[in-house]
Amino acid sequence: MRLVSRMIALMAAVWCCLAALPALAEVKLPAVLGDNMVLQQGMKVPVWGTADPGEEVTVTCHGQRVSGKADAQGKWMVHLEPLTANTEGTDLTVAGQDTITLRNVLVGEVWVGSGQSNMEFPVAASRDAEPEIAAANYPSIRLFTVEKAVADRPLDDCKGAWAPCSPQTVGDFSAVAYFFGRELHRRLGVPVGLIDSSWGGTPAESWTSRGTLVSHPNLKYMVDNWDNLAADYPRALEEYNKQLKAWEQAAADAQAKGEAAPAKPNEPANPANPWRPASLYNGMIAPLLPYAIRGAIWYQGESNAGRAYQYRELFPTMIRDWRQSWQEGDFPFLFVQLANFMAAQPNPGDSAWAELREAQSMTLRLANTGMAVIIDIGDAVDIHPRNKQDVGYRLALWPLALVHGERIEYSGPLYESMSVEGERIRLRFTHVDGGLVARSGPPLKGFAIAGEDRRFVWANAQIEGDTVVVWSDQVASPAAVRYAWADNPICNLYNRDRLPASPFRTDDWPGVTADAK
Repeated sequence: MRLVSRMIALMAAVWCCLAALPALAEVKLPAVLGDNMVLQQGMKVPVWGTADPGEEVTVTCHGQRVSGKADAQGKWMVHLEPLTANTEGTDLTVAGQDTITLRNVLVGEVWVGSGQSNMEFPVAASRDAEPEIAAANYPSIRLFTVEKAVADRPLDDCKGAWAPCSPQTVGDFSAVAYFFGRELHRRLGVPVGLIDSSWGGTPAESWTSRGTLVSHPNLKYMVDNWDNLAADYPRALEEYNKQLKAWEQAAADAQAKGEAAPAKPNEPANPANPWRPASLYNGMIAPLLPYAIRGAIWYQGESNAGRAYQYRELFPTMIRDWRQSWQEGDFPFLFVQLANFMAAQPNPGDSAWAELREAQSMTLRLANTGMAVIIDIGDAVDIHPRNKQDVGYRLALWPLALVHGERIEYSGPLYESMSVEGERIRLRFTHVDGGLVARSGPPLKGFAIAGEDRRFVWANAQIEGDTVVVWSDQVASPAAVRYAWADNPICNLYNRDRLPASPFRTDDWPGVTADAK
């Protein structure tokens, strides 16, 4: 009996000693580093995670073996030397006090797709969805969807998992990203990794870091406004609950009397809102950093159309912010210009959507940017046009030409300059690809002209070589021309590669969103 008691006491002492030792931290990787992932070819590839402070971690992949130590916060990072595209799945191992093995890893091209609902829009809802899904057997295309998350600080991780593209996995994935990646895969013959991080209805400031917004004199107010809202939210919520209770009683009394209920009070905006500046950068972009990528594709702007002039600063600021965050230099950033939408108007006029398209085209001044013009494939009654195949194809032309060296035209005509020739204005363009055409014409459609009185009328327009001449009998002394300047313009100027011209104007007269915030 005494022996049993002594053994129990000894075991208890040993247990106490073990409990007093620091717990060993498990080596962990972020979700974006996982089975079935694609590593970016041709550049150093960061691999990172957490472990015990000071713990040595060794990463092995494609014959490379690199080691590093976790810092005082338990964070570590190593870099693989540039890899060559490889369609044969391999393992990547991470070894510390324990070992993680990632299976079926490929090397190829990696792109991030982001924006609002037209980027989120799934293959299952796109044009010809059933045959597209049935044919989506591309095991070398890998898909990763970032789970939606709002955060008030940059997160280290997100929820999501890589999956080979198949009829079973592609239906819920971003249609624009998939059709873009499919075109690259078909033309380049290398694996393609696609990361979809998008959220419908969100503005560009939600996808921009707080530090960048706060440091910009014309954008800082966005953060300040939401900070004030967050500070006041507890009081506002308490007041709303009082108003709601009173309204419920008033509505019940009105119903008893057979009268209409009073208007329901509006609930205050919750600070945990995807419209809060930086909230989606924190929750859905920061967790991807610094995953090696070739570039980004972006489809967004509808939610900022009422502040189109501001978008001239906001959008390029966001692009610079991402490039700074990724630390890969000026990586390719490609975006989709807003499609035609809403009712066509009988006369020339102002348009917030046209001004947003202008802000997008002005962003091409940034190095290594590209724009897919889709003014011809929208839907007047649906803000989500189903033809995402042509969107993906037109986006893919830019990296095929500018990154991978294919000798192809990659843009529709872009306005370059004008000159007044008596009663006419001559317009010059880049990306004419050997000539301009009036698709389903002539005549050319979509041109308006004005004198110094700024009163636009529909104009005659004629292609002369690589230029367009515009005139109207109603304007003897023309000063400006606009093309496709409407929510849903009727227009038909293309180059010979059947790529549509971007909407434009030659004037800089103040628009309807010039003072909007």
